[in-house]
Amino acid sequence: MTEFLFYHLQAQPVEKVLPLLLEKSVERGWRVVVQTSSEERVDALDAHLWTFRDDSFLPHGTFREPTAAEQPVLLTVSDHNPNGASVRFLIDRAPVPQDAEGYDRVVLLFDGDDEEAVAEARVRWQAAKASGFAVTYWQADESGRWQRRA
Repeated sequence: MTEFLFYHLQAQPVEKVLPLLLEKSVERGWRVVVQTSSEERVDALDAHLWTFRDDSFLPHGTFREPTAAEQPVLLTVSDHNPNGASVRFLIDRAPVPQDAEGYDRVVLLFDGDDEEAVAEARVRWQAAKASGFAVTYWQADESGRWQRRA
């Protein structure tokens, strides 16, 4: 069964949280696709993932590359899955793909300081529950550690 994980970002931008979650996914041997809302955002994330930490190497590519199907982490703007990912990250309010049940996990990161993003996350939460998906909600505590809240 597909699990939907909602990450409520507060005081931490997606540029800080996403690379760490991607690292954990790659360490577990999971193939990942990250969907965002614009090609400009794909380009910015692509550059950021190469440099987010001096001691890290996070192998990834974008949907434009001829080797997209081989990438352990693929950045895209559409709902395709060319690298056969089992985990899909949705950022910048990217839509839930029609084939969500084809993933082991769908991870939605949303900005807790954006009222529209929070309202949209609530709607997506209810839709995921109504569709029978396993749903969890995560929020960082004062020390920045993720705590399951629901």
